[in-house]
Amino acid sequence: MPLHVQRQGPVLLVTLDRPKVLNSIDPESHDQLVHAWSRLRRDPALRVGILTGAGTKAFCAGIDLGRLDDFYAESHPGERHERWAREPGIGGLTRNFDPGKPIIAAINGYCLGLGLEMALASDIRLASPNATFGLPEVRWGIIPGQGGTQRLPRVVAPNLALEMILSGAAISARRAYEIGLINRVVAQRRLLPEAQLLARRIAALPVRAVRQAREAVRRGLDLPLTDALQLEQDLADPLRGSAESRAARAKFGEKKNPRRR
Repeated sequence: MPLHVQRQGPVLLVTLDRPKVLNSIDPESHDQLVHAWSRLRRDPALRVGILTGAGTKAFCAGIDLGRLDDFYAESHPGERHERWAREPGIGGLTRNFDPGKPIIAAINGYCLGLGLEMALASDIRLASPNATFGLPEVRWGIIPGQGGTQRLPRVVAPNLALEMILSGAAISARRAYEIGLINRVVAQRRLLPEAQLLARRIAALPVRAVRQAREAVRRGLDLPLTDALQLEQDLADPLRGSAESRAARAKFGEKKNPRRR
């Protein structure tokens, strides 16, 4: 199996498992990823996803170049364009799909091409010290086509994104942290446990608040500030009087002012 999917309580752990080809994505693993992320979205008991790669050498080194033509096998370009306009991008997360729940990328080793594009489509990125990040597509005479040219400049400064995209050069985990591409660098042995701990912390919080906060950030990035502030209010107002909010505030009050026996 090119993909392992494991339910860990409210967390769905998705592990790319093609270590001999640096966990690169072929059509079969793509189909399984689409299914996994659909499962995360549909199951109300699942609250957070984690994406990682088997082994220590690679998170994902991109599309399996030996199978590249299989992704573009339609006989007519118009048919391909129509299909790609409605179906999830390669890896499931990169286009036309939102699981509606946070996804944490636990990045170990090579994170290149589609691997970086999937990481960019995730919400939080942790990386081991041996991780390297890059979009090498120009070296193959193509450009990043699964969100790399659009998401990277939204995460790091546009000039830094352009340097990575136009040169095809990779950067280290330390450099990725310095420019804000990843949240933090974690020792290899602690990478997955840290991702799991963070996932459980998020999963333990009020479900609707997590979902609305995530939506406010993601949708707001594409709006003018005035419109984004209105979006924030539209998403915040229904929460204030909700049963979930009242229960969370009551629980906090009990911790802050415990009853004396």
